[in-house]
Amino acid sequence: MADSRKKNPGKFLLDLDRADYLSIFDEFSDGVLVANAKGVIIYYNQSMSRIDELNSDDVISRKITDVYELDDTSSIIMQCLATQKPIIDKPIYYRTKMGKIANTIHNVMPIFNKNKMVGTICFVRDYHSLAGTIASMQLPGKDQQFDGDSMTFERIIGENPAFVDAINSSRMAANTPSPVMLFGETGTGKELFARSIHNHSSRSTKRYTPVNCAAIPENLLEGILFGTSKGAFTGSVNKAGLFERTNKGTIFLDEVNSMPIGLQSKILRSIQESKVRRVGALKEIETDLKIISSVNKDPHVTIADGTLRSDLFYRLGVVFIHIVPLRERMGDLDLLVTHFIEKHNAALGKGVEKISDEVMSLFKAYDWPGNVRELEHVIEGAMNIVDTDPMIQIQHLQTHFSNWSANTKPEKLPGPERRRGYIETENHHTNLMKEQSTHEKNIIKNKLVENKGNISKTARSLGISRQLLYYKIKKYTISREITHPV
Repeated sequence: MADSRKKNPGKFLLDLDRADYLSIFDEFSDGVLVANAKGVIIYYNQSMSRIDELNSDDVISRKITDVYELDDTSSIIMQCLATQKPIIDKPIYYRTKMGKIANTIHNVMPIFNKNKMVGTICFVRDYHSLAGTIASMQLPGKDQQFDGDSMTFERIIGENPAFVDAINSSRMAANTPSPVMLFGETGTGKELFARSIHNHSSRSTKRYTPVNCAAIPENLLEGILFGTSKGAFTGSVNKAGLFERTNKGTIFLDEVNSMPIGLQSKILRSIQESKVRRVGALKEIETDLKIISSVNKDPHVTIADGTLRSDLFYRLGVVFIHIVPLRERMGDLDLLVTHFIEKHNAALGKGVEKISDEVMSLFKAYDWPGNVRELEHVIEGAMNIVDTDPMIQIQHLQTHFSNWSANTKPEKLPGPERRRGYIETENHHTNLMKEQSTHEKNIIKNKLVENKGNISKTARSLGISRQLLYYKIKKYTISREITHPV
């Protein structure tokens, strides 16, 4: 084996018929995916599951191209299988078949057994989690912000009334000691809001610490947050946790509904008493923190399914701010596209001026499950291959939309048919959204009548917060005669 390794540097020499050794990757903080020579997934660890938001049972024994919106050309695992050469530190963003967008760094290596390639092993690190973890683990001094220092409410792009309401509410909440909870789907900009709240507050010169609760393994999260005491477990040392090190500053608990239930109770106690206790220690340490948290699902749903403690929600959600998804503020699409083109022109040294009408039609018809983050990734990906063209065209979108709909395969259609296909898809999408909105509006109106306009009772019966109900009443312009009966 030693001789073979010298002949094949950068290649794993393993026997896929003996898969018991793969368990050593179970607790890796990086995602690990192993595929056989046909591109069929045979191993998928918990970290990979967190990155993709997929259950391993739904992934194992399926081909790479059946799980991800990729083909044999765009998938670097399939590229590795074709070339039999390692691909190192490759930045890539991709989308799963379930619509989750990931921005990652990949290392893929071929696996050999007796000089025959039998598969690949892929190590995946989530870029945003990596950046946040590096920033939050810096030693005392000003926290590295990754351009977060200059993030202000004025730099958040959007004119949609509900979105502007969220900005205004965040601005008002910045200088209060009350905890703030941000509710928005993945990719809606919760991190931008959290940083802006911190930078707008009296704590702006102090430390800001983002914590991605979904990205850190459960067995490490408690020690990272609360710190450790020497002797608490084998190899433990006296080390301050992020709560302690962020004292006088702001801590952002991103996707707190992904935090283990047992740890949620400790978080609740720490927030209520403004004290932390290191793992294995007896002494409590006082803290003074602005707590910002976020959930990517309706908190009432997560409470019902047991992933979020109700008492923690009521403590963290003193100020509750709903950030609407991109599909509900499509009027901001032009502003966002212009902003991202300008941003990546500067970063990539390009001279792109706009997107084509066909691309805009496609953007308006698309549902954007990855929200604003997905839009930026699509534009950034297109600008990497646009060369000297001043306009982003359909052909620059690569495979991002190829599996979305039969009507959204521009390379298969001539110009007029392509255009007509987009319009038909957009009209169908618009009609569906109108039907859904009408149905939701009628349900809310009926519940308000049933509860004689009582907002609290109506919100409870619908399983949503009062603030979210107020937002929907305003969104659907429901008459005050219903909400305030005589």
